[in-house]
Amino acid sequence: MPKATGTVLAPVAPITSSKKAAARVALIDIKEAPAHTLSECFRQFGIEVVPLPASSAERLSKEKFEACVVKLKGAEVGPIMEAVRNSPSNSRMVIYGLGGSAQDAMKFSKYGINAVFHEPLERPAALKLVRATQMLVQHEFHRYVRIPVITEISLVTNDGRRFTATSQEISSGGMSMKSPEDVSPDTAVELSFALLTLPRLWVRATITWRKPNKTFGVRFDPKDDRRLRLKEWIDAYLEN
Repeated sequence: MPKATGTVLAPVAPITSSKKAAARVALIDIKEAPAHTLSECFRQFGIEVVPLPASSAERLSKEKFEACVVKLKGAEVGPIMEAVRNSPSNSRMVIYGLGGSAQDAMKFSKYGINAVFHEPLERPAALKLVRATQMLVQHEFHRYVRIPVITEISLVTNDGRRFTATSQEISSGGMSMKSPEDVSPDTAVELSFALLTLPRLWVRATITWRKPNKTFGVRFDPKDDRRLRLKEWIDAYLEN
């Protein structure tokens, strides 16, 4: 056996973990059964779930969360969304609504609700929605090019027909939306809408597709420089 020497080894520096902290989603005043379903769905993608009571506006204004789920017909929904959007750390938080109709979601469109879990809550549908938005929650922005957001869109066709739609996803090149109005691909339209800190914007576009479920998509006119304001807003949203 070799003899020990008098050499003193320098202490080994502790290994610092580079593992990214888990994203957190607040379930605000959600009943046990839907909370259990939502928790299972979020945790499948490594997102931590934090149940909170209805009176959590102050906590949401100070503590960092990446997303929250709030009942659209809850008495505290307005103050909660107000606290979230006015918080320096949570102003870009992903907001999920729970229950209610598209009209209920539109009442709070100024707060930029991103997506809605419909009731009765079914696990396959909830999991599909979480899967579609989890990269945005986890700040994987380099892989996420579309932002889910619900707001009212006003459309005018070249022949003067006017109607409204509800946005679903938006990117710098176009957007998807839903409306009972009968529209056809290749129809030229002008859109008008506002998004959180983005004042009302008008931009020309062309309808590129329509599905039987009344959803359709538009591509912005690349020659319309007004769309650049939207691109700047999206870039700022993702960099925040």
